[in-house]
Amino acid sequence: MNSEKPLQFPTEYALDHLVIAAANLKQGIDYVTNLLGIPPQSGGQHLRMGTHNALLSMGPSCYLEVISIDPSLPDPERSRWFGLDQQETQQRLDSSPFLLHWVARTTDIYTAKEIAPQMFGEVIPMSRNQLDWLISVPEDGSLHGEGTVPSLIQWQTQTLPSTQLPDHGLRLDLLEISSPTPETIQLVLEQMNLTTDISVHSGDKPSLSATIKTPTGTKILK
Repeated sequence: MNSEKPLQFPTEYALDHLVIAAANLKQGIDYVTNLLGIPPQSGGQHLRMGTHNALLSMGPSCYLEVISIDPSLPDPERSRWFGLDQQETQQRLDSSPFLLHWVARTTDIYTAKEIAPQMFGEVIPMSRNQLDWLISVPEDGSLHGEGTVPSLIQWQTQTLPSTQLPDHGLRLDLLEISSPTPETIQLVLEQMNLTTDISVHSGDKPSLSATIKTPTGTKILK
């Protein structure tokens, strides 16, 4: 990313969902339930990626996804998304589920990919149950900026998945991004008009933290 040369993304973007990675889905569901007081509901399998998930609404335009490798599925022909196959991710999951990544919604994913191919990777069609979407995934499954720069998603359904989930009163208050290069991350987000409820600051290593309002008080998801 060259901070002296704006990328000039063509459309506005919106935070679509947060991604909690877990060594197994039950562990991830328990982790979120204990923290937020509400259990995520079963989502389904991603056959192409060898993963499965559970979901929890954070309002009409945003949700929380718990994701893990599905041991009942065969290994995919390519690297799994969200860096789930990488050794560093697996080592972190040995300790606990954690907030791994976030995904931004767009209506023009192919143009964004052409503007910043190294950032977003290839565009892959995906489906689960009655949902269809396009998502950006690097060939090796890695996360740009170790998860601080969002993957892109373009839904191909008439309604957003977040509107189909029960609303338990959870709301994302703030997504905090820590990075050794905060100026670079901030510039990318500004170019995508992705600064509402998002804060970027300097840190020794890339990490994410989400402040979530719940019916029983404010909780911090890391």
